[in-house]
Amino acid sequence: MAKHLKDLMLRRDRQALLVAATVVVQAIAAVFFVADAMEDAIDQGVTTHIAIEGLIAFALVAGVVLGAWHIRVLLAEAQQREQALGIARGALGEHVSERFRDWGLTAAESEVALFALKGCDAAEIARLRGAAPGTVRAQLSQVYAKAGVASQAALVSLFVEDLLDWPSGAKPGKAVLQTPRR
Repeated sequence: MAKHLKDLMLRRDRQALLVAATVVVQAIAAVFFVADAMEDAIDQGVTTHIAIEGLIAFALVAGVVLGAWHIRVLLAEAQQREQALGIARGALGEHVSERFRDWGLTAAESEVALFALKGCDAAEIARLRGAAPGTVRAQLSQVYAKAGVASQAALVSLFVEDLLDWPSGAKPGKAVLQTPRR
């Protein structure tokens, strides 16, 4: 997971660098065209052709400035989303730990429950923990009993329901249809 996040950040940084280089090239072109239009106006006077060329050059400058500003805003928003995601990840981890404490899970049961939440079956958990499959099945049974559920899917659904923002009066497990506001 950490490697995937680093790869995404590296790709984002490369994209930002490419966009910044493009803006620099556009800025150089804009300065060239503005200077060329001004030089032509000084040498030949203002003709329709030179006025249009100058207008286009200034539009290019405006495009570079607005584009650079917009890119800055987008990068700031992306950074805010990354920070919010990091906070959410931490909050979810804290929530899981709090639930495990509330249920009175032992350290071993907590570890088994965490693997179950990640989607591992009993055989995978046994292999990952170096434990006997029967021991893991017994620990999963204890986790399910303490959580008040009967299966791995039900255990996962407890946390999904905690994350969902149910409209007031709606009950988890029933379809919630919201009509669009007009």
